[in-house]
Amino acid sequence: MFGIYLKRELGRRKKAALVIALGLALGIALVITVNSVSAGMSQAQDKVLKSLYGLGTDMTVTKARSAPTGNSSGRPNFEFDASSNDSDDKQSSDRVMTQGGQALKAALVAKVAQQEGVANAVGAITLNVTKVDGSFTQGKAQSTTGSGQSQGQGGPGGGSGGNSTAAPQVQGGGASFDVNSYSVAGVDVTDQTLGPLAGMEITSGKTFTASQTDAKVVVLSKSYAKENSYKVGKTLKISGTKYTIIGIATASSSESTTDVYLPLKQAQTLADAKNQVTTIYVKATDSKQIDSVKSTIQKNISGTTVTTSADLAETVSGSLSTASDLATSVGKWLSLAVLAAAFLVAALLTSSAVSRRVREFGTLKALGWPSRRVTRQVVGESMVNGLIGGALGIGLGLAAAYTVTAISPKLTAQLGSSGGGGGMGGGPGGGGPGQQSAQNTMEIALSAPVSLTTIALAVGLAVTGGLIAGAMGGWRASRMRPADALRSVS
Repeated sequence: MFGIYLKRELGRRKKAALVIALGLALGIALVITVNSVSAGMSQAQDKVLKSLYGLGTDMTVTKARSAPTGNSSGRPNFEFDASSNDSDDKQSSDRVMTQGGQALKAALVAKVAQQEGVANAVGAITLNVTKVDGSFTQGKAQSTTGSGQSQGQGGPGGGSGGNSTAAPQVQGGGASFDVNSYSVAGVDVTDQTLGPLAGMEITSGKTFTASQTDAKVVVLSKSYAKENSYKVGKTLKISGTKYTIIGIATASSSESTTDVYLPLKQAQTLADAKNQVTTIYVKATDSKQIDSVKSTIQKNISGTTVTTSADLAETVSGSLSTASDLATSVGKWLSLAVLAAAFLVAALLTSSAVSRRVREFGTLKALGWPSRRVTRQVVGESMVNGLIGGALGIGLGLAAAYTVTAISPKLTAQLGSSGGGGGMGGGPGGGGPGQQSAQNTMEIALSAPVSLTTIALAVGLAVTGGLIAGAMGGWRASRMRPADALRSVS
């Protein structure tokens, strides 16, 4: 009887049922869309951090760079051979500088690894190479003879009676230079499970072997190799040293922030930083105890800065950060407001529909229906409306999420430096002064994944909406009396 009556009443009131279902559907669809986009934002931020940290890294240990002392300006100096007499003298010079925080002793890697809660620790050094290629166009040198003659002995040169000749003057000379920079990471080839190369996948050639601790070999990122037409087997020259390219690597989850990977000892030699590292990559034994491990390292190894993924996430800016903040704050509050409005409208419409059925419910009570049976009938109708609204809302939400994923809007993430001077700058993509913003800007394609948890949430909201509407309508129906049916007869 319940099912037959329910089917008949819903069939008679299709328009009212559709309005209630659509109201719930819009609220549920908005909740699904906001949740899926927020999940996409979180995935994008994880990609940004993994590209910097490397796969499996929970935190990094660095040291803040001290301010320049004396007359040191920190500006790169380039040396060129000015002895060439060619009219068009092509020359090249590389300037290698450590990046990120101040250098740490390599022995600290083992000390960090011994701390309680640390599963593994690996040292790395981050460099920035600024390459200047150019040519000097030399003019003609002319000697200008002085107007007087030197008299006597004991003058400059010790000669007597000779002519005084001025320094040569160059006329018509000039220079043209191209300046390019790229990032280099020195990695511990004996343990590549952590650090800059951990999140990279070799797509051509091979990676380092454990025996190549001081070999003149190099692995390039795919983007850098493509831009400069490098292939496996060719050589890359850095500061006068030739390195054989043994592999091309691609970031497994996002764009790489490092261009060149070298064995750690070779990178230390280039930077004149023997037995030094700029970053120690740490993996904790328990990901839930990262904060306590951070405190332990800071307590036992003074002068260091420990940066976790949570710390780095706070330094991410750009459109990714802005969109994430909007989705987290405005988006969720907006979806909650719309959902609450949808519940209220459904409840009011259900109550209004019950009020228009006074004669019907009054007659049913006169025929012997108890109030609880009338209430159950109204709640049943509302539940069906809620489930219909939930199905429509899930469909609309999935369509919106699919549209976002299909369009894949591009978001930028700028990786700032954390307060310790390590953090972002200490990672493999850390840029030098005046270059960090350009080198640490990444472009991420946004997706909107929909999880089973989100679908379950949508079903729960649909049931909740139906119960709220049914509760108000049932309460209104339970207060009707058989006499109401007689009074409603005109």
